[in-house]
Amino acid sequence: MMKHPLALFRYCPKCGSARFEVNDEKSHRCADCGFVYYFNPSAATVALIVDEEGRLLVCRRAKEPAKGTLDLPGGFLDLYETGEEGVAREVMEETGLQVQRADYLFSLPNTYLYSGFLVHTLDLFFRCSVKKTAPFRAMDDAAELFFLSPEEIHPEEFGLDSVRKGVERFLEQQMKKA
Repeated sequence: MMKHPLALFRYCPKCGSARFEVNDEKSHRCADCGFVYYFNPSAATVALIVDEEGRLLVCRRAKEPAKGTLDLPGGFLDLYETGEEGVAREVMEETGLQVQRADYLFSLPNTYLYSGFLVHTLDLFFRCSVKKTAPFRAMDDAAELFFLSPEEIHPEEFGLDSVRKGVERFLEQQMKKA
């Protein structure tokens, strides 16, 4: 079992005191200055991009965690960025495609192991329509991009838990439409 991420925080980020102690399961409190730090999830985005044939754009992860497994375009939000702006930026960075519209669908909690640190995320799923004439290619965190029809999609091939669950929801919705 992994340690709680707060276990790695040994000093108060406000005053630098080493008396930065467990306050409760979600926070640490500085015994010197009283600062309470709550460990909240980081926001991330996931893009569901479907072509005119009903196929889903998927990528193969180029980096850890889950390198080599299937994924969907997306990533962490930057400061002062909306979910819609973040998903559009991530899609552009990973695929070269320009998002014309991003419709929020749902969110799922996730954990993401980055450099030995367990990052808790809240993944925001968007259905994105992209500029049809734009060429696309795998870039940044994506090693490969391709479209899969719903029949070709196997959720167990997706390496990140929230993305796997999001793909399952996508498939359930596709079955309802059929």
